Amino acid sequence: MKKFGSSALDRRAFLTGVATAGLAAVTTSAFAQQTDIGEILAAPRRGNWDDQFDARSTTRAKVAGFQPIASRETVSFTESAINTYNQIVSGGGWPTVQPTVKLQLGVVDPSVPAMRKRLMISGDLAETAGLSNSFDTYVDAAVKRFQSRHGLPADGVMGQYSLAAMNVPADIRLGQLHTNLERLRKLASDDQGPRYVMVNIPAAQIEAVEAGRVAQRHTAIVGKIDRQTPILDSKIQEVILNPYWTAPKSIIQKDIIPLMRKDPTYLTRNKIRLFNEQTREEIAPETVDWNTDDAVKLMFRQDPGKINAMSSTKINFPNQYAVYMHDTPQQGIFNKLMRFDSSGCVRVQNVRDLNVWLLRDTPGWDRQTMEATIKTGVNTPIAVTNPVPLHFVYVSAWSTGDGVVHLRDDIYEMDGQAALSIGTNT
Repeated sequence: MKKFGSSALDRRAFLTGVATAGLAAVTTSAFAQQTDIGEILAAPRRGNWDDQFDARSTTRAKVAGFQPIASRETVSFTESAINTYNQIVSGGGWPTVQPTVKLQLGVVDPSVPAMRKRLMISGDLAETAGLSNSFDTYVDAAVKRFQSRHGLPADGVMGQYSLAAMNVPADIRLGQLHTNLERLRKLASDDQGPRYVMVNIPAAQIEAVEAGRVAQRHTAIVGKIDRQTPILDSKIQEVILNPYWTAPKSIIQKDIIPLMRKDPTYLTRNKIRLFNEQTREEIAPETVDWNTDDAVKLMFRQDPGKINAMSSTKINFPNQYAVYMHDTPQQGIFNKLMRFDSSGCVRVQNVRDLNVWLLRDTPGWDRQTMEATIKTGVNTPIAVTNPVPLHFVYVSAWSTGDGVVHLRDDIYEMDGQAALSIGTNT
């Protein structure tokens, strides 16, 4: 397969803006054009003209919604998706797309009909769109829908990761749905309670659920392939504003000691102080022999502040893996395609919104109080009055509606098919 786009481990960064193009004058004058548009907009029976102006790719349900992953509805929709995919497989699956150029809006290429057919079979493109060689606005809308369902940036450009996801065979996707259906049935059968937080690891996404609906959805950063975020069940008991960060021994050994060998000022510049774990006596970095691994016996603690590894927030819950959820000073990482970049803990985008939701029943902690406390820079632990159930789960395939099948890379290779580990094998 020919690869397009960046060859780096990270997929393409999310677009940070939307490209715009000017409209050229045609044969009529600017005055006449303005008059014509004005008449259209002022027409009493124009209906939803501005809503229908853009081409629609399909009549299927929207990709985004408020339905939680852990619900009976999701199980039912996933069962229906399996029936649909059985029919697709029985019918010969879908074609492989093999372009010779990067496919995007405006391109005319012999590979476009195969892509149109592929998108029709998966329900992203209406069959009435036809099988021409043109990558038109209908195909653009269909590709964006496909990308959204696969957790990819919905930019309409068929880069290497979109192409790789599109060319996973239908029978492999069917097997992925079967594997994940069992996980979904287990989640739906458990009593999650009226309020809970669910971290879906392969989707790198967090749902805060209340009364059976997703109240908040957050982008996450989860564990690297060699430092995986664990599957667990717990309860969120504490939110710490302006937290200290204590480096785990694995990070001390794998990351900090090698950095200190290269740059002896690293700890000082990053406001990380060393302490004897037994006596709590502070130790000067220059007294440590960094050519050995003896430093793992010390406690490495970073002071609160903007450069703190957890920035404004640490969310604590009891677990045997010593992991937690937290903020980060590096907000740009949430724009990465591959959000598997932590040492096992979970970084939360817009974590302050989640804080407010978690502390709703904790007296004295509204949004204004929280923001004022963060500004002080003072370490402030807050006990959550009603601890909120928390679940770290692994679901790489599910459905939330008619024709809305969500599929993700099997980043930790738990689904049993190498073809699903696109992010690591492409």
